[in-house]
Amino acid sequence: MPDHYFDASPSVPDRRQDVTTRIWGKELTFTTSAGVFSHDGLDKATAVLLRTSNPPTGGTILDLGCGWGPIACALAGAGATVWAIDPNERALELTALNASRLGVTVHTALPDDVPADLVLDEIWSNPPIRIGKQALHDLLLRWLPRLAPEGVARLVVGKNLGADSLQRWLTDQGWPTERVASEKGFRVLETRRG
Repeated sequence: MPDHYFDASPSVPDRRQDVTTRIWGKELTFTTSAGVFSHDGLDKATAVLLRTSNPPTGGTILDLGCGWGPIACALAGAGATVWAIDPNERALELTALNASRLGVTVHTALPDDVPADLVLDEIWSNPPIRIGKQALHDLLLRWLPRLAPEGVARLVVGKNLGADSLQRWLTDQGWPTERVASEKGFRVLETRRG
């Protein structure tokens, strides 16, 4: 089976490169590597999520599936307390490196290492749709209950990857979800407690 970015320890060589992208009016340079999601630069879906969302004014936020850290670092730069999780250890290493490089604080952790009592004001994610529908549903139902009563999850999903059916499924599970933006074939969804 070929290497996937959601593997714990990618077998492909750790070939690093720098990429620069503009997030919320700032030019930011990140280090990426093979074996991590979208290692050639900011992917279109994450770009849509960031472009159509306002920076937070604080709070505790989870970056679910952080990759090399563009969302986590941008959120931390806006003043949020950020937890960045990913099953890929190389991704966590890169996120920590990029946070240090940008002078922001991001708590990186494997999913099982997040404190059990951590309550989240927001979750931001370009979720890993390609892990399969059941695994994706399990992932979302693991983390959504961590939201504070007034908390919100912001998810970006490709229309052709099932954004509309995911929106319906979340609502049916008791997590009312609305589409707040649609751009370049991607939907930005906001999910709250029912």
